[in-house]
Amino acid sequence: MSEALLLQNAGSIAAAVRAGEVSAEAVAQASLARIEATDGTVNAFTEVTATRALATARSLDARIAAGDAGTLALPLLGVPYAVKNLFDIEGLTTLAGSRIERGKPPAKADGPLLKRLEAAGAVLVGAQNMDEYAYGFTTENSHEGPTRNPHDPARVAGGSSGGSAASVAAGQVPLALGSDTNGSIRVPSSLCGIFGLKPTYGRLPRNGSYPFVASLDHLGPFARSAQDLALAYDAIQGHDAADPACVRRPLEPAAPLLSLGRRGLRVAQLTGYFHDMAGREARAAVARVAEALGGLPKVELPEVARARAAAFLISNAEGAALHLEDLRRRPQDFEPLSRDRFLAGALIPAAWVIQAQKLRRWFALRAAELLREVDVLIAPATPVAAPDIGSEWIDINGQRFAARPSLGLLTQPISCIGLPVCAAPVWGVHPSMPIGVQIIAAPWREDHALRIAHALEQAGVVQAPIARLV
Repeated sequence: MSEALLLQNAGSIAAAVRAGEVSAEAVAQASLARIEATDGTVNAFTEVTATRALATARSLDARIAAGDAGTLALPLLGVPYAVKNLFDIEGLTTLAGSRIERGKPPAKADGPLLKRLEAAGAVLVGAQNMDEYAYGFTTENSHEGPTRNPHDPARVAGGSSGGSAASVAAGQVPLALGSDTNGSIRVPSSLCGIFGLKPTYGRLPRNGSYPFVASLDHLGPFARSAQDLALAYDAIQGHDAADPACVRRPLEPAAPLLSLGRRGLRVAQLTGYFHDMAGREARAAVARVAEALGGLPKVELPEVARARAAAFLISNAEGAALHLEDLRRRPQDFEPLSRDRFLAGALIPAAWVIQAQKLRRWFALRAAELLREVDVLIAPATPVAAPDIGSEWIDINGQRFAARPSLGLLTQPISCIGLPVCAAPVWGVHPSMPIGVQIIAAPWREDHALRIAHALEQAGVVQAPIARLV
């Protein structure tokens, strides 16, 4: 029963553990067994924390047996989860996908988002593969090997949170945490066919995780349903003064609002750049969503291509600044592509970065104007479905683009201005693979994006089936 239950949603797992139908330990063992059976193919994990997972699960079972009412009320009781290896895990070195960090001391404590998930009853089973220092969109990590797409192991999982997305799609865990600077939750969600949430910039604390670009970094969850995504998001909300960018706001739970669906929400489809830079299948995914929502008006944001360029400049410059000393002392220990991007970033003139920040502010104001007219915007998440591992190029409407940076063509402009976005997977527009849409809301309205995702899921338009690996 525990093995079959593992492949259901997180809410069902928690309900079964709460009802005494299965033990938290049995669910943890099922997760560990599936990781062992499938990760030789997927390569989602860099560390499996089996001892910790079983100890945590047994502690939960003991508290349940004692009739502890607080434990029985936990929303994620006994639910396995894993995290991108840039999150601090007590006793493990925080790798951030690199070789350079391997010699550093282990983390002294879990990061705050892990503490919050554990407080909600979730059980950590490991750390997951990623692009080095979160700089990439494919998780073709030369130190750990590439993470493979569970739906077709010849293809990339996306990145930089590829291990996190792949593990959820593979049924190893129902929930995972990743980070999103320029699309690193939304791109792998799209390519692996799962749900992912990039909350509003400043909504969740980032302390206890390895940074990439402080002014762009977000942390957020992955799941196989909008309901699970909302449960995870609600569990990790809250202010933390240790992150100066984290805004002091009251908790604003989204899960209780999902049943409202589209009711009262004005929804529109982003066109222009988001149409021109999307391939045929990405356009078809948006068209299917638009049809399911009753047909949507089409709207445009101005200067989207320049906003993406601004995000690139800011990412290169800020990211490079973190690694200057290692670039001088240990250039050979970086992945070659990451090293070259960081070196280029270190040489960007300050005047360019200042201009990029001005454009970023201008673009944010234009988006705010649009989001006063509508509540939710629909756009494609990636220009194409998952390319093959090792691909140097992708084709978008007859034009050839470099594969690794161009998978983020449609996510980077939105990252630049910190809006909340839910990625939701569409099947059937590609012969065998999923491709995602972005559901974009106004700042602090994650609930709006999640409500639309849930409504589309209830209508059967978006879904996240588990990959058939074993």
